[in-house]
Amino acid sequence: MYLEISNPMDYHVALYIRLSKEDETEGPSQSVTNQKSLLNEFVQQHRLSVYDTYVDDGWSGTSFERPDFQRMIGDIEAKKVNMVITKDLSRLGRDYIMTGHYMERYFPEKRVRYISLLDGIDTGVDSTANDITPFRAIMNDMYAKDISKKIKSVKRDKQRKGQFIGGKPMYGYKMHPTEKNKIVIDEEVAPVVRRIFAMALGGMSCRKIAQTLNEEGVMTPATYCGWNVGRKGPYTGLWSSERISEMLQNETYLGNMVQGRTVKISYKSKKCIKQDRENWVVVENTHEPLIDKESFQKVQMLLNSRRNTRSRTYDFLLKGMIFCHECGYPMAVINRKNAAGEDRLFFVCRTYQRFTKAGICTCHSIKEETVNEAVLAKVREVCQAYLNPDRLCSIAKETVENADRESNCKAEIQALQSKITALSTNLDQMYLDRLSGLLSEEDFQRIYQKVKMDRAVLENRLKGFEEQIRQPVNTEEKARALVKQFLDSALTSRELLVSLIERIELTEDKQIIIQFRFRELEAIS
Repeated sequence: MYLEISNPMDYHVALYIRLSKEDETEGPSQSVTNQKSLLNEFVQQHRLSVYDTYVDDGWSGTSFERPDFQRMIGDIEAKKVNMVITKDLSRLGRDYIMTGHYMERYFPEKRVRYISLLDGIDTGVDSTANDITPFRAIMNDMYAKDISKKIKSVKRDKQRKGQFIGGKPMYGYKMHPTEKNKIVIDEEVAPVVRRIFAMALGGMSCRKIAQTLNEEGVMTPATYCGWNVGRKGPYTGLWSSERISEMLQNETYLGNMVQGRTVKISYKSKKCIKQDRENWVVVENTHEPLIDKESFQKVQMLLNSRRNTRSRTYDFLLKGMIFCHECGYPMAVINRKNAAGEDRLFFVCRTYQRFTKAGICTCHSIKEETVNEAVLAKVREVCQAYLNPDRLCSIAKETVENADRESNCKAEIQALQSKITALSTNLDQMYLDRLSGLLSEEDFQRIYQKVKMDRAVLENRLKGFEEQIRQPVNTEEKARALVKQFLDSALTSRELLVSLIERIELTEDKQIIIQFRFRELEAIS
């Protein structure tokens, strides 16, 4: 199974081990102990000298900022390590771009030999296993994406039940000392929240409230909770009008559980973007309120009366990735009309806009389309080497054949059947409520038709999954479709951009600096 290593004394070996939470579901074969035993058996068999063993326990394969992985990279840079061994390719990572980068670029440039035991990969020799490695990485990436979808579905279900699943509760609340997924009032800072609402009811603007709290030295929510604020800037640790406005509009203070306000831009990134209000998950009366309903509504009326009606929400390809090079903060996007009266989006420095008089940061202005063109051109250059269709089809066929499609379909069928049963129960209850007079005929007909329509949609989906199980799988056709789908979307995919790029910084002189998730690529302009 393993290739012979003719010169073992020439190598200083790094044994790399990774275990994530999703890997634990696959059983003990993926455990740290098992991986370590397998790797040690190999090095003993081939009389290799181990420099160090690097273990990242509890880290996702989509992130390459793992502490021990970065420690291993540091030892490679210091020329202490020239061979890396893992149990399989997915231990190295599940991001196909980054995995391909280390396999085909970084390791060869650093004269590091990479061996994946169970995949038969050895970059020190020519083999067919090495030829299909890029698509193995893609399959690992797609597996990580599937796991992410399942986790997201479970979290969404808990949100709909009114359970708190976030890391830290909204300022003014804390986790219940004994009950899981439940929050209670934090009496230490609850007076601050009540005071903020009282000041708003007194006619004070959000900017004035923030100014007052800053003058009094009241700790911000981030400071109080000990949140990691990342890169510090000119207004770190200060209350802002945006923060005050957000608190004043938050129904959490009414006793309602409000979740899903933000969503990750990708399963490969921790960065989040705001969701439209209709996509939030709001469950009423889940915990003790801090503000009474009448006061809350009065505050909303005051806020609405001052609100500028101009829309400032724009959607664009690189959303969440554009930062000012000088101050490090996210850049704002504004709409300007050109000479022909056409709308054009521009990136501008938010810090400069807010603190112009104070002379903080500098004026930036660059067209959104200019940035897009430059970034996409660089991405095409980077990805071209990894997207060879001839090398993808064979492993795609293998992947399709090994996919447990039926079990996935059965899980979906079970979930749909449960939802259909619940809706049928709701219809029965509504009929009883109508007979007892608790529900008017008008309300009954309106709700009945809505629920009935929802049930019909679910029943159609159920039929589709049942038919899918009965149909035979054409692996050749499925494999070709999988490769085509990937190649058609790869170079223009926002998902690809997020997995490839850490951040994009714009300078005052309109230089575009791309910080990739690997180090070798330089700034472009």
